[in-house]
Amino acid sequence: MCDHSPACPQTTDANCCSAHVTADHSEQGWCRLCNGIVLFDDGHYLTPDGRAHLLAG
Repeated sequence: MCDHSPACPQTTDANCCSAHVTADHSEQGWCRLCNGIVLFDDGHYLTPDGRAHLLAG
C-alpha cells in the first residue's frame, strides 16, 4: 500500500499507528493511515482485516 521511503510500518508492527495519514476525518473522530489502519481519536484502531485494537499506552 505504501510508496513512502522509508516505508510506513506494517499493520503487525508495534508502531503501526505511526504511518502517514491518507484521509483525515478528525471532525468525525477518525483518520485512515497509509497502511490501511483506521485510527480513532479515543485510541482504538481497526486493522484492514477488521480486527479492533487499543493503542498500547
